[in-house]
Amino acid sequence: MADDARKDQDPPFLNTVEAAAWLRLTKNTLEKMRVQGRGPVYRKHGRYVRYHIEDLVDYSKASLRRSTSDAN
Repeated sequence: MADDARKDQDPPFLNTVEAAAWLRLTKNTLEKMRVQGRGPVYRKHGRYVRYHIEDLVDYSKASLRRSTSDAN
């Protein structure tokens, strides 16, 4: 039964293209941010980069600003 419920849910891990789309960024921007260490945390599953949806949510929440003069 638990397996059936899991099949109905979206997978918690996104590839770079999916994560970039979720953040409304281009794939290239997310890749550049990853190289520079500025983007959301990611995981390596073998040779594949994966972003957990909760990490994307946390990254987005940490980026909240009230004005353009807020510190980065």
